[in-house]
Amino acid sequence: MFHGKQTRVLLLNDMERLKRTLFRLEQGFELQFHLGPTLQGKSVHVHTNYPAPGKKFVSSSFRQLEWVNPSDREDDSDKYCKLDLEIAGSYQYYFGHEERSGGGYIVVDPVLRIGHERKILPLDCITVQTYLAKCLGPLDEWLDRLRVAKETGYNMIHFTPLQKLGASRSCYSIADQLELNPDFSPPGKNNTWMDVGNLTEKIKKEWNMLCITDVVYNHTAANSKWIRHHPECGYNLVNSPHLKPAWLLDRALWHFSCAIADGKYSDSGLPSFIENDKRITILRGLLWMEVFSQLKLWEFLQLNVEKAVEQFRKVLQAGECLLPKLKVIQDSQYRRLSNTVDMQLALEINGPKSIQECCDWFKKSLEELNVECYKEMHSHHEKAINCIVGTVCYERLAAHGPQLGPVTRTNPLVTRYFTFPFEDMTMEQENQLIQNPNDACHLLAHNGWVMGDDPLRNFAEPGSNVYLRRELVCWGDSVKLRYGVKPEDCPYLWAHMKKYTEITAKHFSGVRLDNCHSTPLHVAEYMLAVARQHRPDLYVVAELFTGSEELDNIFMTRLGITSLIREAMSAGDSHEEGRLVYHFGGEPVGSFVQPNLRPLVPSIAHAMFLDVTHDNECPIQVRSVFDALPSTAIVSMACCASGSTRGYDELVPHQISVVKEERLDPKWNPDALPSSVEEVNLQTGIMSGKLALNKLHQELAEKGFTQVYVDQLDADTVAVTRHCPSTHQSVVTVSRTNANTFIAECPLHAFSYLPSHCTGKIEEVILEARTVERNAESYVKDERFINGMPNYMVEIREHIQLEDSEIIKQGHATTKGRSEFVEEILFEKLTPGSVIAFRVSLDPNSQKMVGYLRTQLSQFNRLYKSGSLTDSNVPGILKIALDFLMSKLTLAELNVLLFRCDAEEQEDGGGCYNIPSWMPLKYGGLQGFVSVLSEFRPKNDLGHPFCDNLRQGDWMIDYVSSRLMNKGGALREVGKWFSAVFTYLKHIPRYLVPCYFDAIIVGAYATAVDAVFNQMSSFVQNGSTLVKQLALGSVQMCGVGRVPTLPPLSPELEDVPVRLNSVTKQEEQCCVSLAAGLPHFSTGIFRCWGRDTFIALRGLMLLTGRYLEARNIILAFAGTMHHGLIPNLLGQGVAARYNCRDAVWWWLQCIQDYCNIVPNGTDILMCPVSRMYPTDDSEAQPLGTVHDQPLYVVIQEAMQRHMQGIEFRERNAGPQIDHNMRDEGFNVEAKVNPETGFVYGGNRFNCGTWMDKMGESDKAHNRGVPATPRDGSAVEIVGLSKSAVRWLMTMNENGNFPYSSVTIHRDGTEQSVSYKEWNQRIQENFERFFYMSEDPSDPNEQHPDLVHKKCIYKDSYGASSPWCDYQLRPNFTIAMVVAPELFTVQRAWKALEIVEKKLLGPLGMKTLDPDDLVYCGVYDNALDNDNYNCAKGFNYHQGPEWLWPVGYFLRAKLYFAKKMGQEKYNESVYLVKNVLSRLYTHLERSPWKGLPELTNENGQYCPFSCETQAWSIATVLETLYDL
Repeated sequence: MFHGKQTRVLLLNDMERLKRTLFRLEQGFELQFHLGPTLQGKSVHVHTNYPAPGKKFVSSSFRQLEWVNPSDREDDSDKYCKLDLEIAGSYQYYFGHEERSGGGYIVVDPVLRIGHERKILPLDCITVQTYLAKCLGPLDEWLDRLRVAKETGYNMIHFTPLQKLGASRSCYSIADQLELNPDFSPPGKNNTWMDVGNLTEKIKKEWNMLCITDVVYNHTAANSKWIRHHPECGYNLVNSPHLKPAWLLDRALWHFSCAIADGKYSDSGLPSFIENDKRITILRGLLWMEVFSQLKLWEFLQLNVEKAVEQFRKVLQAGECLLPKLKVIQDSQYRRLSNTVDMQLALEINGPKSIQECCDWFKKSLEELNVECYKEMHSHHEKAINCIVGTVCYERLAAHGPQLGPVTRTNPLVTRYFTFPFEDMTMEQENQLIQNPNDACHLLAHNGWVMGDDPLRNFAEPGSNVYLRRELVCWGDSVKLRYGVKPEDCPYLWAHMKKYTEITAKHFSGVRLDNCHSTPLHVAEYMLAVARQHRPDLYVVAELFTGSEELDNIFMTRLGITSLIREAMSAGDSHEEGRLVYHFGGEPVGSFVQPNLRPLVPSIAHAMFLDVTHDNECPIQVRSVFDALPSTAIVSMACCASGSTRGYDELVPHQISVVKEERLDPKWNPDALPSSVEEVNLQTGIMSGKLALNKLHQELAEKGFTQVYVDQLDADTVAVTRHCPSTHQSVVTVSRTNANTFIAECPLHAFSYLPSHCTGKIEEVILEARTVERNAESYVKDERFINGMPNYMVEIREHIQLEDSEIIKQGHATTKGRSEFVEEILFEKLTPGSVIAFRVSLDPNSQKMVGYLRTQLSQFNRLYKSGSLTDSNVPGILKIALDFLMSKLTLAELNVLLFRCDAEEQEDGGGCYNIPSWMPLKYGGLQGFVSVLSEFRPKNDLGHPFCDNLRQGDWMIDYVSSRLMNKGGALREVGKWFSAVFTYLKHIPRYLVPCYFDAIIVGAYATAVDAVFNQMSSFVQNGSTLVKQLALGSVQMCGVGRVPTLPPLSPELEDVPVRLNSVTKQEEQCCVSLAAGLPHFSTGIFRCWGRDTFIALRGLMLLTGRYLEARNIILAFAGTMHHGLIPNLLGQGVAARYNCRDAVWWWLQCIQDYCNIVPNGTDILMCPVSRMYPTDDSEAQPLGTVHDQPLYVVIQEAMQRHMQGIEFRERNAGPQIDHNMRDEGFNVEAKVNPETGFVYGGNRFNCGTWMDKMGESDKAHNRGVPATPRDGSAVEIVGLSKSAVRWLMTMNENGNFPYSSVTIHRDGTEQSVSYKEWNQRIQENFERFFYMSEDPSDPNEQHPDLVHKKCIYKDSYGASSPWCDYQLRPNFTIAMVVAPELFTVQRAWKALEIVEKKLLGPLGMKTLDPDDLVYCGVYDNALDNDNYNCAKGFNYHQGPEWLWPVGYFLRAKLYFAKKMGQEKYNESVYLVKNVLSRLYTHLERSPWKGLPELTNENGQYCPFSCETQAWSIATVLETLYDL
């Protein structure tokens, strides 16, 4: 029962063929097809045969669906095409890029309507009763007989076929599919299909009942007149000559059977009456001797050797012949010794061989082949004899078999497999029939079924030996029909069956596909399409015996089957029956509310769960009469269609045979006596109980009791609960089954129970019923009517109070905790055959609390309006909408509400919520809860430790509210809202707490996320889902801790956020800082890093519209400038380390980005900067003691100091700041080469770029040695400095920057270098010194011997270890993005292709060429061994795949692809979208809702990586911005 527009999303993945997956949908649903990671970026086409609006369905007619892209740019994460599903049936879809690469089916359920008002009958409401049509008598009497179904509460009648029956009188052996059974017309009247239609329409409109009937496509009666005129419609010996050996065997067995019947083998020990195993042994021997040996059926597989050799000799040409391997070619007409071999193969010439030698070899080969053929037929014979003997044992010896008695012509030894419409004749004469096509065409194969066979294989087609091996359980009254693959193959049969289908669909609301698993799929598809043209909402049911749910699904999906018939009799005991109830429908009690838009998940087939089907054993014979009522009660409580067969309710104590039964069903008469055999009423059998149960079944489905719980109270007693998720009312039935007759005779007190407990208040006993004996004559089978056992009936009482019950007694009512109202129930007289059903509601207080809670939840979802109540004493905070409260939160406060990892929480004196039996959550904020809930909500995993924790106590609930209440400000108001809502939650039954907690958290989370986006840029607000998810990373990473991380900004600066220090009570600045990654770099001095901050700042702050906070971070770092550098590790400024050469250039790049992106962005250059270190030698100065400088002065200082040359030793150098670094490593150097303009610096004992791993292992002797010193001119620093120089030059020309040059003092003189000149030097020298040419004699190449990858750019220039310059790494792609002008387009493109091939991983970029000798792709920081290259994570940047460079690679690819032309650009867009889709998949699945720092090789998880990293998220967001 759904509220609002329901949308399901089907993710398409390359090469995913889902033809064996069942997807069920309802009319009115929208189905969206989204591209999976393997297809994003490709030009994918989706086709379907679901008809366009206003068009008719044609299964072979496919149309292409149009793509919708809501954000109309960026990635493909939101791109979809859709179907609005309004027509029932089975529909196919397929998709592909250049060719078809995947597909499947969807099934849309029909909408059934009844009554004059056309009221909808939900599928789960259905209660069906099956009638054998031949037992209904003349059509005029049908209403009196069918009224039994109406008066016992059924709403659907299933008729076996109404057509004229064949000679066997089996309900399923139809003589003429187009003719109404003449038995239905009384003398002097000729009823027609129109009369049947009038009757079904009357039943539908006046009785509110639907009628369905069987369609039988697989066979026709052996005596059908039309099959005599059209024998091509069956498998005969003309169109199926492969059946000739099987036919001969069948005739031989018939003659052998006649001989046994005539006593010809009595002297051999085999009389006509086969009654023991000894005679079975004799039978086995005689079959070999008298039948199989005489037939010589192997000759049908063999060749005539002499004839073939003679033929071979004639066609041999002069020359030699090769002796190849030969195979038999089967004679198409299946004549004896008429097979051949490939003569051409035999004639291949090679080597000197005479004709005689060739013929001798040929003869020997043929004789060997004939031996193989003999062995093959011998194995068929063995199987056939085993099957024959098995059949004889079952039919004549087995106690549970039919015990047919002596072998006669009426009951032959085995059923005949073929028709024989001729007079008796000898085997010799019968052999002549095969030769004459006019006779052979009437020798037709019977139908049947094969145990354990593949249902998708037609056992009568060539290649199958079922008839020869006697594996068919044969229906000797029916001929198997041969359709071929299309109507043209057998025009008469297809036209005949099409008309049959049209008649059926015209007069019936639905069909049961008889023998569905053996009906050719393409035939059933065609016929059902015909039926749906006449009745679009056709209800289709079937019983499948494939033995596999996966195989069932093939039939379900191809045919659009609505319901699969399931039977309670298949359950061996009450426990299994209860399991079937749980399996066939409904959700667990207390299930989560699923969103209206959600993934389309595979379904299990909708069940029509019957207590017994019409062609199975009688339950009274198998179990006991006392089992009928409780078993049907268990079935009735299933959340699916249910039903029964006429006779079950009347307690007919034998199977009503579909073949032999000719008596009539009794009519309805409310005044009939128990002794009446021709009339029944509610006093008959269990009919009064069935009426009450059918009404209950329909009420539960109509009123939305969709949740199910099954409890096995003891071996024979099953309690089934149906629960309504909107009212929280439950109906519980307790049924005491009785599988064994003797138990019924035990004294009543043996069935007393220990007390049982019921959560909630029992409102009423809906019904209590039990099967009892009454004074009546014992059962005698009537000759005219199908009568039941008159000496049993049901005592039933309905709608009584608990105190009036005779089965149960009320015990104590107790309250468990503050929310669990529990009633104790004592079972007093729950005797075998008893059923009790009671209605349970929440106690009044819980009802109110749930109502108040639903009122609050209705602000998130209209679904909760149902069952909501107004609290007259509602707390004031709940009168305010949550979205209003959250609109008052800053993004920094939303960081607290949504995120904050354990370390951040601990800094505040708390921690993330820890589930003792499981694990701590990832975040203290709402995302921590949502990540876990989203994992198990779709699966309704109510047994998850998270749910257990919620049911056991209020700890988690209190954590959420109290954590926010302790924060103060607007967060406290949100905390108050949670606290007030949770007050309601705490007072409802504990089993409901998980689903309502989920609803509160998810609603609040969605509101908070909306509040986030409302404060962000239009890029985010109008962006795709991926953009929005990544933008949340901005909130995740940017926050304010207990101690401010950034150094204070100038007091002169406006709009700086402040707060009251909780300890000093003084006002302090509280600017947002950016964490490098979670959880490892989230708090204290390790939270903020200059390099990480400014690589991430553009993506996480500028593109998301957080301009003020970005300004504050830029200015805070400006204030810490020292020696012309900004810090690597910020350490709040006072504990900063100035040991990186690149951070200052990233900082300058961000200032440039700020000026370009932010409106009036150049204003930042005039902002005051409070310098913490006014001179190189000064200590950190307090705020306000040094005069401010405008930012442009600080920028100029950085440029000037680099041109002058930076050279210093780190303050406090030694183990106190770095216990791994060697002494030389503390010496920092950063300068500009005056010839090239390149920034260079560093030494072999320090690492001044992002690849900054310092060796730590004594075992491996790498302690104090950087893995990647990258000294000299690192390529990305050259690119960043070029970008900065070019920008300052332009800014000066535009009048936005006052300096045109840098002034330095060198050799006692003052020198000036203009930005224009500096820019020109880098431009002229970059490719000269960084490009590795294909030309080995390139004069610019100083170390040609070190070149091992050509057409790439060096990672550095001038390294102390020259070979390091030549390593392939992803760093030059950064330079391509920030300074693309440095690169020649063709060279850049070639280099990017090599990077893509060698370095691009599933999520990240390999940090080193895998062909490099020191490459190692697995990072393990805990491993300490003697491996120099890997110990203690020494390979951190020597192979592991880092994510942030991916953004730069993709951006470079897009930039240069545009220069290469449209084709290359389109290819690049595909690549970019494909990589983005993989990142999106990770982001969706990650409980951290972020992108990791790195992965191990080939995208494998790395446990030492940060789970979510600022720069990883930021650079991907930048890629999306570029896209």
